[in-house]
Amino acid sequence: MDRPVFRGSFLHPRFWLLWLGMALLWLIAQLPYRVLLGLGRALGGLMYRLASSRRKIAARNLELCFPALSAAERTRLLKENFASTGIAFFEMAMSWWWPECRLTKLARIEGLEHLRQAQAEGQGVILMALHFTTLEMGGALLAMQHGMYGMYRAHRNPLFDFIQRQGREQRLIDAVERDDVRGMLKLLRAGGAVWYAPDQDYGAQRSIFVPLFGVPAATVTATSKFARLGRARVIPFTQVRLADGSGYKVVVYPPLADFPGESEEADCLRINQWIEQAVSACPEQYLWAHRRFKTRPAGEAKLYKKRLS
Repeated sequence: MDRPVFRGSFLHPRFWLLWLGMALLWLIAQLPYRVLLGLGRALGGLMYRLASSRRKIAARNLELCFPALSAAERTRLLKENFASTGIAFFEMAMSWWWPECRLTKLARIEGLEHLRQAQAEGQGVILMALHFTTLEMGGALLAMQHGMYGMYRAHRNPLFDFIQRQGREQRLIDAVERDDVRGMLKLLRAGGAVWYAPDQDYGAQRSIFVPLFGVPAATVTATSKFARLGRARVIPFTQVRLADGSGYKVVVYPPLADFPGESEEADCLRINQWIEQAVSACPEQYLWAHRRFKTRPAGEAKLYKKRLS
């Protein structure tokens, strides 16, 4: 893709409030890391009280995915999840605007040898990420250690889109539009590593229904297609915000063996099983506010209240 370009229209008064907000976020992001963690938790607590729609979506997801937990346990998990979401706002700013030397001090990275081996063998890599609240930070920390591309979806606000791309692409080699299948395959066949997250509900058109935490979930088949047509390995990675406030642990896992397999359904099930394992290890840091089960099989009732659709 072309690099983001500043446009004179960004100076229009309709963007002034966003400019002010971004400037304030930049200033706050210069504070020490542990201070930002505290501010993020406070912001998350405020969001828990005020963002009732998202709170209900997250609570419903936890009810669906962790039915064995008591109501009190799910409430504690929900509050921790909102605290993590609040921290994510400042992690986004850190990942965009902190200098590399400052970010590197927060990283504990394991498994880089899997990426280096694929690179040495000229193999393209689908770096399979998940939508944890720490996603921006994990991508930035890994990109500083191993060159990679990112899948990209344009934001509706053109100024925020510009700022977001500027921040992300200073860490990435480049970005490729999510719908640019040819561009994605070209990068993979050339031996590139592409950051890609398949764990959201993108509708029924390009998905099949396979269980996720025991719930039929519309799961994209693109991971299998990209791996097959791009002759690429699928290498998952996760990042976790460490409880002691010292930074992040990023783990790059071995490539999925014998992937793609005999069918897209088997591949999607395998991916969802991997997602279950990764999310269960750190559920408070996952993005539960997304309506993951919005798309339902024909004839099945909606799982979220109508006003949340």
